[in-house]
Amino acid sequence: QSACSLRGCCWSPESDTSVPWCFFSPNHGYKVQGSQRSTKAGFEATLSRLPSPSLFGNDIQTVLLTGEYQTKNRFRFKITDPGARRFEVPHEHVRPFTGTAASELGYRVHM
Repeated sequence: QSACSLRGCCWSPESDTSVPWCFFSPNHGYKVQGSQRSTKAGFEATLSRLPSPSLFGNDIQTVLLTGEYQTKNRFRFKITDPGARRFEVPHEHVRPFTGTAASELGYRVHM
């Protein structure tokens, strides 16, 4: 039997150790708005916030999800605010991906 807090976090102890005990209900978070758009490396999707309690406040109502199938074993995703640029920490070993989407993937992405 599970119980959910006012903020939407649900708690359901399970005997299976591979199942998380704490989770959010399906009406929490964001949903895809419209359809995914293909890119050279993967896809983009606009997500809109569901009307649910906020954990931290000041939630962005619409976000952009960018997914890149970089290699057959590596998927990169990034969530950004399409209405405002934010500082991103530069890193000497992390460069923008300029390749095309990998094939024969060892994983599946479902939205």
